[in-house]
Amino acid sequence: MRFMLAYDMMETMRNASAWFGATARTMGSFPATAMAPHPAFKMLAAWGEVTERSFGRMNTKPDWNIAPVAGVDQRDHIVEVETVVEKAFGDLIHFNVHGRRPMERRVLLVAPMSGHYATLLRSTVVSLLPDADVWITDWHNARDIPVSEGKFDVEDYTLYLVDFMKELGPDINVIAVCQPAPLTLAATALLAEQDPKAQPATLTLIGGPIDPDAAATDVTDFGRRVTMGQLEQSMIQRVGFMYKGVGRMVYPGLLQLSSFISMNAEKHGEAMWNQIVSVANGNASDHDKHNKFYDEYLSVMDMPAEFYLSTVERIFKGLEIAKNEFIVDGHMVDIGKITDVAVKTVEGGKDDISAPGQCVAALALLTGLSDDKKASYIEPEAGHYGIFAGGSWRKNIRPLVLDFIDANAGRKPHAKARKPALRAVESDPPDTAGDSGRVAV
Repeated sequence: MRFMLAYDMMETMRNASAWFGATARTMGSFPATAMAPHPAFKMLAAWGEVTERSFGRMNTKPDWNIAPVAGVDQRDHIVEVETVVEKAFGDLIHFNVHGRRPMERRVLLVAPMSGHYATLLRSTVVSLLPDADVWITDWHNARDIPVSEGKFDVEDYTLYLVDFMKELGPDINVIAVCQPAPLTLAATALLAEQDPKAQPATLTLIGGPIDPDAAATDVTDFGRRVTMGQLEQSMIQRVGFMYKGVGRMVYPGLLQLSSFISMNAEKHGEAMWNQIVSVANGNASDHDKHNKFYDEYLSVMDMPAEFYLSTVERIFKGLEIAKNEFIVDGHMVDIGKITDVAVKTVEGGKDDISAPGQCVAALALLTGLSDDKKASYIEPEAGHYGIFAGGSWRKNIRPLVLDFIDANAGRKPHAKARKPALRAVESDPPDTAGDSGRVAV
């Protein structure tokens, strides 16, 4: 239990920082300060407001808050989030667009379990809803999962995906974003071998580390330098007594967040300072571009320790997917068994997390798949975040993915899919989002 103190100390520091921010905001906003209109009071209140909001968001799961979708019937259809399959470590949820007929395209988004909640893909969901029925994997915060529920590692993650695909049926089109790409490929191969009728129609892998050694990044270099013992000692802690998962070994979300921020510390610091100045000048708003992004970016979740460690050891160090040597529940998965599922890879030319070459390596593993069912695309100017949630995704990648789905379903490319519905468009997040999908380091 020696790591409980470290876990509770981090949460105490977060609480204290939020309190300091609230205190500064209150002191700087006293009505009496208006008698001495010194800019220091405004700056103190602004610093306090930004600090309180930033640290207060760090243990709060964001709401999906999906706006109504405009239909072909010229009506706005309310979107309700429904749980389809409920499991201990994650649910399969559906975005039910009320009053709309079932869509021909059915899409399952596989969200990363890499520090942020599935809501990180909110803009991806919003962009797809006008043209598809959408489901997503909604992973739970490990600190809220009792120890009695047992472990959750990369094999369990893969088996969860198998169950979700079986639930949705063979006409589902799977899109895996970043970290889950190799495990989604393995889950598809497992279905191809054990239950071919449950295979998805198409599989799109976006910016995932299928072969981390194909193109080195800071992430893969770090994974090579650090031993598993060092990772376990420095990154793993036990959940404190405040939470249902008391005693569970986790990679804490706050520790992950500090790692995320350190990769682009200068940009994040500049963004925070600019927001403080905007608040002081009265130019900020509750839902401005900065708050919209950082409310999501700063919301982090604990990752099960066994999932984190097995990801590093088996996917990054052991290269089990890249070598086609991945074992699930005692069974050796053969990616070459995929013969009917069309597979497309998408990479960003400026992706510094999963560099170009890591994801497209999946196609070489698909020895049983004909070339006409393989496709790849590189978005030259896109970073990691842009390939699934930014302007590059909306304008270029999304239409290509939908056309790929249609082509392999025997449908002609849908004209509507080539341009996102105006109601679905959201503003681009700050460029600091590039590290948001970071896994394990």
